[in-house]
Order: sequence, then structure tokens, then C-alpha cells
Amino acid sequence: MYWFDGQWFDKEEITLSITEPGLLYGATIFTTLRVYQQSLEHPLTHWQAHRDRLQKSVEQLQWPNPDWQIIIEVAQALLNSYPVLRIVIFADGKIWITGRNLPENLSQLQQQGIQGWVADQTIFQRPMAAIKTGNYLTAWLALQEAQKQEAKEAILINHQGHWLETSTGNLWGWKEGVFYTPPEDGSILPGIMRSSLLKYLSSQGIKVQQQPWPSDWSQNLELLAYSNSVVEIIPFHRVKIQEKILTLPVDHPALAVLKRYFNVK
Repeated sequence: MYWFDGQWFDKEEITLSITEPGLLYGATIFTTLRVYQQSLEHPLTHWQAHRDRLQKSVEQLQWPNPDWQIIIEVAQALLNSYPVLRIVIFADGKIWITGRNLPENLSQLQQQGIQGWVADQTIFQRPMAAIKTGNYLTAWLALQEAQKQEAKEAILINHQGHWLETSTGNLWGWKEGVFYTPPEDGSILPGIMRSSLLKYLSSQGIKVQQQPWPSDWSQNLELLAYSNSVVEIIPFHRVKIQEKILTLPVDHPALAVLKRYFNVK
């Protein structure tokens, strides 16, 4: 069951014009949110942050405002059946809202960690990275290549070889008593979970540095994880860097600090 352009559908196809910019160019913006306790008002759902990001993107791109009342009503209807919602806005204001379940093995991934792969080509860097547009081709291609390398996530790089973000989330590292995350310089999406964790760590008096991640520096991290609004925090236990394998702990005390955020509310 999903909503598209004023109607409910219970099939897996929608009809788009062959001139639709969303089809031709990926001209959409979207957000994906995890709904906690079936409530948009739950603090961990961060509904207002998701709405604000969509609205800011609409204004930046000079698109017509969507009908927020419809979006809220449809979201309220879907959250009774799905813990994850994806809200898509087209360039002409059309709305597409779908729901899905959490990954079946999410708890296992959170506890045991995953293997990552550092992309060896800057072709995988996302265009307009600071806006969550529907043009996710490069991130999708990077994830496909990572899976060929028996990894669950790709780590994207820039032309200097600096680590930026994963194909689906933001990076977190720990070294010598300090948390690190790549900076908001237009080359990453400043994710809502990233922003929430930054505020939380600051409120706890925990130091976080936002700075570039050169490859050699990144390979000396004591902890590496990624975050997004659906999976919360997932650590990496191995990262493939060309022919090198970086092994990392998944029980580092710093990881517990990040995870505490999801238990305080």
C-alpha cells in the first residue's frame, strides 16, 4: 500500500509520463524516516527535522510547496503498518509516500558489525551531495560494487582520496579520545541522525571534530561506524582498502557512547 499523486495504490507499479523530470533526470527530493512507537511526535522519529529538510530543499530548488497536510495524513495512515516511511516530492509538487519494514537482521548488524569497501574511484561521489535528491545513481553503483567485494557498505571518496560518507549514511570515527565525522562542506549529506548525534554528544560534553578524513589518517582510526535514520548506528569490523584489509573492534567503549543516545528518551 502506498500513496502517489492523490491516490492510494496496492500494486507495485505507478504510471509516469515519459516527459516526467523525475524519470528522466532523477528530479525528486526525498527523506526516509524511522517511526518510533508509531508516532511522528516521538523524539527519535525526528519528524520536524525531516520536514524541515524537505522544505528547505524545495525552497533551494524553487519548486512548488507540497501539501503538508496530505503528507502528514498519509504518513499517519502508513505508520500503523510500517516502521519506515519514504516521502518523495517531485519537481511539480506531486507526492509519493511508501512504507517498509526494518532490515530483518538489523540487530545482528548493529552488534556484529559489517564489512565495508572504500571506493577506488571518485566517479562514485554523489552530485549535489548536500541535498537528498532522487539522483542516487553513483551511491547505488558504489553499493553494487561493494557487494561484489563481499561488503555491505561502500565508503565514498573525493578527488583527494578523503573519506566522505557511505552509500547510505554518515561516517563516525574515534581516535585518541575524540569522535570524528567528515565536515559539512557540500561533499556529504548532513544526515538527520548525524545532526542529532552531534547535538547529543555536545550536550554530554563529549568532544567531536568535524574535519577532512585523509586516507592514511582514516586507516588509523580505533573505531569506525556509520549512521542513518533507519539503522541508527552500525560499526565496521573490516574495511577493504584496495588490497589492504583494515580490522576494527565492534565492542569499543566509544560505540556504546553513541548507542546511549537511543536509550535516553
